[in-house]
Amino acid sequence: MRAPGSYTALEEFGRVRLSRYFYMRNFLYSEIGNFHGVPNLPEDPDLAIAAGRRLAEELLDPLHETFGAVAIRSGYRSPRLNHFGATEVRPQKCSANPKNYAGHIWDRRDGKGRMGACVSVAIPWFADRYAAGRDWRDLAWWLHDRLEFHEVWFFPKLAAFNLTWREAPERRILSYIAPKGRLVAEAEAARRARYADFPPFRGIAMP
Repeated sequence: MRAPGSYTALEEFGRVRLSRYFYMRNFLYSEIGNFHGVPNLPEDPDLAIAAGRRLAEELLDPLHETFGAVAIRSGYRSPRLNHFGATEVRPQKCSANPKNYAGHIWDRRDGKGRMGACVSVAIPWFADRYAAGRDWRDLAWWLHDRLEFHEVWFFPKLAAFNLTWREAPERRILSYIAPKGRLVAEAEAARRARYADFPPFRGIAMP
């Protein structure tokens, strides 16, 4: 597929279905792009679609099937849009482009040549419980034990998190919510007890 060069071409790109529940259009909205008039257009649509499809099928569909609605906060960013967010917007909202290759920039491989894609999401089912005092680590351990992600970063608002799929995943979970930093190991029984009341998992079990 060619890079969209017209409104109708962008429409067609947005109609590409990535998974059972998600289309490319779900991931194209950007507050920065909308407010500042910076188009969010891929340079390599085929790579963006391939990476987004793995993200949607392997990580987002199981979340949707287990918890219901998944709110997309930030998905795909073009190299141009991400660079603008990193250099022209204050407070800074985006990391430098090379750090976001195979992250929010789906149509560039990372420095190791890996394809990848990142999306910022909130899960309303859990956000309500988090607002009532639930620990973010309850969801973190559920993710750890259920999904084959590359990286997860939790944020204080809504217990939203960046969820990254990548080839040869490194499987790390970190948080800006106290206790900050990398998720500390817990005994299997203790971590499973954290999410014992979660809805039944619906998706492909990890090997």
